[in-house]
Amino acid sequence: MTAYDGLYAALSEANAGAWADLLPDQIAAALDPARHGTLPRWQALLERLPALSPSLRCLTGDVVQIGRAEDIGDEDRALLLEILRELIPWRKGPYDLYGIPIDTEWRSDWKWNRLQDHISPLTHRLVLDVGCGSGYHCWRMLGAGAKTVVGIDPLLLNVVQFQLVKALHGPAPLHVLPFGIEALPADLKAFDTVFSMGVLYHRRSPIEHLLELRGCLKPGGELVLETLIIDGKLGETLLPEDRYANMRNVWFIPSIATLESWLKRCRFGNIRVVDITPTSIEEQRRTEWMPFQSLPDFLDPNDPALTIEGLPAPKRAIVLADCL
Repeated sequence: MTAYDGLYAALSEANAGAWADLLPDQIAAALDPARHGTLPRWQALLERLPALSPSLRCLTGDVVQIGRAEDIGDEDRALLLEILRELIPWRKGPYDLYGIPIDTEWRSDWKWNRLQDHISPLTHRLVLDVGCGSGYHCWRMLGAGAKTVVGIDPLLLNVVQFQLVKALHGPAPLHVLPFGIEALPADLKAFDTVFSMGVLYHRRSPIEHLLELRGCLKPGGELVLETLIIDGKLGETLLPEDRYANMRNVWFIPSIATLESWLKRCRFGNIRVVDITPTSIEEQRRTEWMPFQSLPDFLDPNDPALTIEGLPAPKRAIVLADCL
């Protein structure tokens, strides 16, 4: 038995057994300590986790809650707090772990609340979350009834944070894999729902990313896409000359009409925009658990409608589309 046996079985059931056969080697290569000098220290932290039994597992509220404060003694609580702090920064959440509140950089629950009433029910679905971070939204997907959730994220700190939360939760049909979407076989056609939230504008080729997402979906499956957008007409896209809100790796930020045209070109149908919301400094900010610079530091202090580079401040859209 391995930690991923349930995942391999779920993929085989979804006619994705060819990927299941590749996964052990892919995971081993991505978690090779020789490729990431800090990984052994993080893994040692996980090995120090106290053996705990939560009296509560709540995946349906704004806060992913595992255990109560009274489930843990003072010594184990101090050890858990020490381990959690060693894994700072925590960017996506919030969590409450045995009474320890983790106020993450992002209020990721706000994004979930904006989309949850619009997406197709996740009950009994095989779900993929691309660029899942520490897995906050994956837990919410499981709480919404998904049969199995697979998250992928190439940043190993995020993967280790997820592994810690899952160790505290106990067994669950939820797995976060340590790589990006390019590691998935082309035209996998395995997932009922695919989420890509906060990823598109980080890709040098947005069209290639949309095609990769489409290849992951079963025919008739649903794409849930959340991305930065600009106000503008069909064909208008912002390509920052250098940084955007101090982020180096931002490439194409489309208008809604442009984004819809990209989706149509990639053979998505039934395209519907379900939310457009400017990103506020209450939703993304510095906290005790992410004590570095955040959105308030990257907006023009004299005009919060602009970034420090003089570009339009972040505005995000949630778009749903069906795989034709």
